[in-house]
Amino acid sequence: MDKLDTNGTNSAAPQGDFAPDPVRWRVLFVLLVTIFMTLISVSIVNVALPAIGHGIGASQSDLQWVLSGYALTFGVVLVAAGRAGDIMGRGGLFLIGVAIFTISSIAAGMAPDATWLNVARFVQGIGSGLVNPQGLGMIQHYFRGEERGRAFGYLGTAIGFSVAIGPVLGGLLIELGGPDIGWRLTFLVNVPIGVIAIIFGLMWFPRPLIRRLPGVGTGLRSLDPVGAVLLGLAVLAILFPFVEARDTPALWSLLPAGLLLLWLWLAWERRYVRLGHSPMVDLEIFKLHSYTRGISIMSFYFMGLPGIWVLVALYVQEGDGRTALEAGFFGAPAALLGAYTAHWAGSRVARYGHKMIVFGLCLTLIGLALSMIVVILHEAGHLDVWWLMASLCAVGVAQGLVISPNQTLTLEEVPLDYAGSSGAIMQTGQRIGTAIGFALITAATFATLAMTSWAVAVTVGFGLISLMVLASLLVAARDLRT
Repeated sequence: MDKLDTNGTNSAAPQGDFAPDPVRWRVLFVLLVTIFMTLISVSIVNVALPAIGHGIGASQSDLQWVLSGYALTFGVVLVAAGRAGDIMGRGGLFLIGVAIFTISSIAAGMAPDATWLNVARFVQGIGSGLVNPQGLGMIQHYFRGEERGRAFGYLGTAIGFSVAIGPVLGGLLIELGGPDIGWRLTFLVNVPIGVIAIIFGLMWFPRPLIRRLPGVGTGLRSLDPVGAVLLGLAVLAILFPFVEARDTPALWSLLPAGLLLLWLWLAWERRYVRLGHSPMVDLEIFKLHSYTRGISIMSFYFMGLPGIWVLVALYVQEGDGRTALEAGFFGAPAALLGAYTAHWAGSRVARYGHKMIVFGLCLTLIGLALSMIVVILHEAGHLDVWWLMASLCAVGVAQGLVISPNQTLTLEEVPLDYAGSSGAIMQTGQRIGTAIGFALITAATFATLAMTSWAVAVTVGFGLISLMVLASLLVAARDLRT
């Protein structure tokens, strides 16, 4: 498959034929600041849920929607937003997404009731869904070779810092503002970051911010609206049961409809190409082994990885009686180590390649095994629960070795004309994997907890996560045997 850049030249050409854009590092700074903002918002909200319930009298269902509403709209718009950026210009859509996210953060922070808050969270998800695929596409566009690995490494560092700082910052804001004002500050903290990102983006992004990709036609047809609607509905139908079916089992009936819609989308994309139009997603990219392998690795990995931090937060608060602020500190060292190793790995992915990912997955399994041992020994009275911070450090280091290098290698051969939509498909796989993992892990943990102790329940949850990471490792290790 030809690897074309946005001007129609071969991106597989020697590195010397590519002239780096002098603004690329300033562009990356704006991308990292914004993506940091969208991610820290997620981790802060996880800590703020009890305060939100107290502050506006939100029910458990309302609080669930604070999380799931954001996740659903984020996942639904990802691929369509990525393709729109590929065609119309990523910089302009990126700043539009930042503006939507910032304004909806103000609305969330000023929410008088749960309905208002959840509408604001839906809109936040749309803003984040616009921002993230443009960020991946712009890194693909502005960086090549080892520099691209470094750029993705910096992205991994931003992710790691957001995970580390989010829960702690959320706990501090709630302590400072109290139960009525503190949770509002967890949303309003996004506003100055968003304003700074918009100002710097308008100053530094190359002009024009909105431009049309040559050769894809004009008007609505160039955006493949039918394909966008079919894929959006398919993702919604697949995600929704895993997010909400615990309270409404009848929603599982949506899964077959989601799979049917996915099949219809694939059929439509093939037909769209036969008619001579530019499809929403170039299905030829799935013939790239590096791309399909990378998506599979990330989908399995994200089935398990987010569940680790959910189980730890539940265990140390519900099972061991710690505060939300204390719970936030348990994952902080791991996240900071992950931020450092993401940068380290991004700078060396060209040298070590796929072996780095395999090592990281193995290290994740070691960290999970050590964490299970700590929980069991703590329940037996032989070890302090704070030793979890040490065992989780292995998971944090591994996270930096897996995510950033895998992003670099997955998108390495993807045509730049489809960089946004291809990156968005990878992120959609992560969202679906996360939703499935949350549903399975929490169901297994709480079912076990109903029969026995927290130690056994968390061990079962960690064991299930280990199986998901092992599936990712089996996919990754295949290339080392060939």
